Amino acid sequence: MNITRNNTTARSSRSVIYNGVAYLSGQVAADPEADIQEQTRSTLAKIDAILTEIGSSRENILSATIYLRDIANHFALMNEVWNAWVPEGHAPARACVEAHMARSALLVEISIVAAVEN
Repeated sequence: MNITRNNTTARSSRSVIYNGVAYLSGQVAADPEADIQEQTRSTLAKIDAILTEIGSSRENILSATIYLRDIANHFALMNEVWNAWVPEGHAPARACVEAHMARSALLVEISIVAAVEN
């Protein structure tokens, strides 16, 4: 069994690759004091960097789980950023739920599963 773990700490790995599929840990914004759209942009930029690092891309995203602190007030604003980020014709399977965040300032967290090009 060939499992590759990247940027591993005692608690988690930033990504784990198995059988050509990468599982990214939940990503959050660099600046938790920013508004929902900036937090979403920052989070997606981190995801872009991880995907590039592991040999994948936005076009290879299979599924996304998006956690919002306040879905009623942030869903449409987050979607504006998300929709501009996802390449046309490459929308992944997606779930979006309201969740209590690890830190109260965090408004969004995104977890990704993506194919890795061999």
